Amino acid sequence: MGAERRKPKILIVDDDRNTREGLQRALRSQYDVHLAADAKMAIGEFALGDVDVMLTDLRMPGVGGLDLLRTVRSKYPKTICILLTAYGSVETAVEAMRDGAYDFLTKPVNLDHLDAVLDRALKSKDLEERNRRLEDENRLLGQQLDKKYGMESIIGNAEAMQPVFEIIRAAAPTLATVLITGPSGTGKELVAKAIHRLSTRAKAPFVAVNCAALSPTLLESELFGHEKGAFTGAESLRKGRFEIASGGTLFLDEIGEIDMATQVKLLRVLESRTFERVGGTQTIEADIRLIAATNKDLQELVSQGRFREDLYYRLNVVDIRLPPLSERSGDIPAMCDAFIKEFAERNGKDVKGITAEAVNVLSAYRWPGNVRELRNTIEKMVVLSHGDKLTARDIPAQIRDAAGPDAGRTAPPPASDGTLASAEREKILSCLRRCGGNKTRAAQELGISRRTLHRKLKEYSRAAAGGRVAADSR
Repeated sequence: MGAERRKPKILIVDDDRNTREGLQRALRSQYDVHLAADAKMAIGEFALGDVDVMLTDLRMPGVGGLDLLRTVRSKYPKTICILLTAYGSVETAVEAMRDGAYDFLTKPVNLDHLDAVLDRALKSKDLEERNRRLEDENRLLGQQLDKKYGMESIIGNAEAMQPVFEIIRAAAPTLATVLITGPSGTGKELVAKAIHRLSTRAKAPFVAVNCAALSPTLLESELFGHEKGAFTGAESLRKGRFEIASGGTLFLDEIGEIDMATQVKLLRVLESRTFERVGGTQTIEADIRLIAATNKDLQELVSQGRFREDLYYRLNVVDIRLPPLSERSGDIPAMCDAFIKEFAERNGKDVKGITAEAVNVLSAYRWPGNVRELRNTIEKMVVLSHGDKLTARDIPAQIRDAAGPDAGRTAPPPASDGTLASAEREKILSCLRRCGGNKTRAAQELGISRRTLHRKLKEYSRAAAGGRVAADSR
């Protein structure tokens, strides 16, 4: 016979004796339960051996639960930390989840809910440890897969996009719920897919639901499924998206559009990780990683009473804000190149690039539809093109008109005055023209950073504007 598997070690940290001992009585049949009345005693327990799960009160005399959480997460990163909190400090508990807490439970603790959370947490811990071993054994392969299946579809060298990439890399390997915000057309679903592909659930399904496209009744059935005969027209059992996405990621787009009744049901799933099909009584486990997206201000909807505050906090564990295209116009040349290649191959067109003048016009336009509008515009230009390069004349008239009559023109450099600054300016502008307006390529060719190139171009633009003002005043 093999060695008996040890019980998971649970450490309960709470200054209230009744709470400690009550939880111990409830859990000791399944777990090896240890107790600590304060943070100092808790750290002592870690010195005696590995702790699988720590349940700690948020508010304690001396060192509080947040400080204890940070200490444990830094010294013992494999330990799962769960917060116990009163209702009034739920927002603080959500902040603690950003610091590495697995979940939080409100007092008095619902024991059935606690059982479900512990079971789920320990299963995820086992999975993480297996994945960690695989990652250590295949680090080089993982880097190659990252490049092939990760964020290559999200084009972004602009400064405004760098925080987005940092958060994606940090959040992807975790199970934290992610809320993606930003205007329509900025690529929220692309970000959700990147998070999924870089997560431990990458081989499981990625299932997307557009909440705005369905009525409340249809949305409930779409999410949770329904039993045969649950309503008129329900002629057979149907699995919902929570079941279809089991083991993987569920992406709820336009989450701000769901009605209050569906919000209550979604909150219950996030808290208990269980649900029932419409018209059914069987409880089904929701083994999904949830990513939500919206172009609305959910905090404003909460203040208006149109979105539940508790659901907002559950969704907003990790927040990713996507900037509008107007804040990242430096990415437009690279996007044009990528979209031209995609649509030329798809439509059998011999289009190989775009002129600098056309790039200047596209960069001057405000793009209210963001990346989606730019993508559709390039597709139209490629389909209707006649040469091997897109030109300003290929740009739809409404975009050319909105960009302005001078958008495609590049201000001529002043005659060289023989100074080093003038020579540098001419070299930079010449390189930029040669690269078709592609700032990334120009910066690489010049051997400078994109930030330096942007700063130089702003200086030249201000100088040119000053020259025009002086000329107009004469």
